[in-house]
Amino acid sequence: MLIDLSALLRGEVTDIALDFDITPEEAPYGIEFTEGAHLTGRIEDTGGYIRLTAVAKVPYRGECARCLDPVTGVLEVNFERTLVPEGVMSEERLEEEADEYLAIRRGMLDIDEALCESVFLEFPQRLLCSPDCGGLCSVCGRKLAPNETCDCSPKEIDPRWAKLRELLRDDESTDEE
Repeated sequence: MLIDLSALLRGEVTDIALDFDITPEEAPYGIEFTEGAHLTGRIEDTGGYIRLTAVAKVPYRGECARCLDPVTGVLEVNFERTLVPEGVMSEERLEEEADEYLAIRRGMLDIDEALCESVFLEFPQRLLCSPDCGGLCSVCGRKLAPNETCDCSPKEIDPRWAKLRELLRDDESTDEE
């Protein structure tokens, strides 16, 4: 989305309200964005210092990392950048400090890429249906309540390690004698 800042740069206005939708190009693995990101905020010029302050809300759907139940929610991402007219900073510095600055090119501001990157980076690595989700039993696969254990028999010993277990038992019995 291109935002026309020419009136702000000419000094005709001191702020511009933002209220629009952006569709993120890609979601983190296992996540589906159910709608586009809704961005609200403002761009303010206070004596030549131009600041963008906004909040993006992104509805999503995914699976709980512990029990695989569906999880839905809305991620809120605070998005703030200092805006600099083209030519004020070198392209290398703009790239190095992309989390602080955005360039105004020919009186227009394109925030799609920077906003989508912020949404992607702010997304939690693991979704949970609740913070105390018990997950699934590793033996039978039953969903466990928080702080619950299953009555299934413990894991079977890997046959490749069975000989080592016998050696440990033999060693313990010789120590006792």
